[in-house]
Amino acid sequence: MALLKYVKTRILRGIVLKVACNNEWPAAIRLLQFLTFAQNILLQMVYAFKGFIPVVHPSSFIHPLATVTGNVVIGRNVYIGPGCALRGDWGGIEIADGCNVQENCTIHMFPGVTTRLEEGAHIGHGAIIHGAHIGRNAMVGMNAVVMDDVEVGDECIIGALSLVTANTILPPRSLVVGNPGKIIKEVSDDMIAWKTKGTRLYQALPADMQQFWQACDPLSEMPADRPAQESLYETWNKIKGS
Repeated sequence: MALLKYVKTRILRGIVLKVACNNEWPAAIRLLQFLTFAQNILLQMVYAFKGFIPVVHPSSFIHPLATVTGNVVIGRNVYIGPGCALRGDWGGIEIADGCNVQENCTIHMFPGVTTRLEEGAHIGHGAIIHGAHIGRNAMVGMNAVVMDDVEVGDECIIGALSLVTANTILPPRSLVVGNPGKIIKEVSDDMIAWKTKGTRLYQALPADMQQFWQACDPLSEMPADRPAQESLYETWNKIKGS
């Protein structure tokens, strides 16, 4: 874990400097105590519950500020963003290969139910999935809510802020918007191609995070040689208008 490695390095360096320069053993002991505290905080975001220990493929990335509890199984190349709560306490959560669950999402269920995300499911920032089944390569938009016993078909797209009410069955390629959510049309080939391209970025993100993500001190001013970022993806409105 990059952040834990950073904390260890910074604190251990401080201990060496304190002891070597000033022979301040009490300060060194306090720093060691803080290191133990930091380790506990950073490693306690994945929790066993009633004998169920989460299973996470090593290619996936779970942000240290996400919480994963109990009967949760996460496949390959999955991204779980900060602020997410995956509660496998009363039932199960199965997240297949290549899914992403973005920042501040919640996944939960009624007792005895398993919430499933099929391969390539894409869960936007702040969405809630409660006891539902999300189909292969489907997308749930930002701050949408998908309620209990909903079946979201393969390659469906649910618009931002939509509410899909309990027991709704959505056929494959449904485009759903509103509160309550209504099917307004079929997802086109162009639209699902756009969605799939965006999901591929998230499927590559776990490896990028494991390789490049690290804690740092902020700069006090903008460097002259700060590089430009690549434009890897565009909104649907830009794509369809081009």
